[in-house]
Amino acid sequence: MTNNEIATRNEQTVATTEQPNTLPTPAPTQGTNALMAWAQEASLAYDMAQKLAVTSFVPQSLRGKPGDIAAAILAGSELGLKPMATLKSIDIIQGTPALRAHAMRAVIQKQGHEIELVESTDKHCRMRGRRKHSETWQEVLWDIPRAQLLGLLGKDQWKKQPKAMLVARATGELCRLIASDALHGMAYVSEELEGTVHGEVAQARAPLSVAALTAPAATPQPAAEETYTVTRDDQPADGTWDYDAAADSTDWPDVAQPGTAA
Repeated sequence: MTNNEIATRNEQTVATTEQPNTLPTPAPTQGTNALMAWAQEASLAYDMAQKLAVTSFVPQSLRGKPGDIAAAILAGSELGLKPMATLKSIDIIQGTPALRAHAMRAVIQKQGHEIELVESTDKHCRMRGRRKHSETWQEVLWDIPRAQLLGLLGKDQWKKQPKAMLVARATGELCRLIASDALHGMAYVSEELEGTVHGEVAQARAPLSVAALTAPAATPQPAAEETYTVTRDDQPADGTWDYDAAADSTDWPDVAQPGTAA
């Protein structure tokens, strides 16, 4: 073996030992990039929320809560709403975010779906809608008898503005029928969730339980000793209840009516 061959082999050995024994760093995936972008957006939203939390532009339910404001802004962004529009369009009802009826219609219409108000009175509301590029119309009807079956007529907002409440209910049902994919998890309008959380009775005041309604009537006590834990204008003098679902102002959920199985 010549000196040149020995020198060449030594150079190859040195070059081999000097190469780092490391694996190549994998390129970020599309999902990772999206998550990093969302995290950056969330950080910016929180910084913005801290400044907005003390202003009158924020609804009372969100005022002083930068975390909730940031979450609302992020949720609105997914629906295509700008931050200030979001704060006027999303309500947080006992921890549940919901779109107002007018905002839900705007989200659906912005994506090219059609919604039409066919007829609206204090007694009924008829609306129809169809998906973008579809020829089939879906129609919904909300009327007072339907609201009565669900025990809604005793609620304050139904007494004051039944026409607006019927429109809101029809809006939520119609939007879910034609474009539920556009709502990104906020499929109910605020007016539908008012007073209920995930199908449970909201504790805005002390409501009667089903057990209290089905229990035997208590023995009447002298007037001077009568006390009640629930006060209502239509409460009988003897302390018993003659239950009427249409007149009851307790916030019963739609999925479980008084006196029936859930």
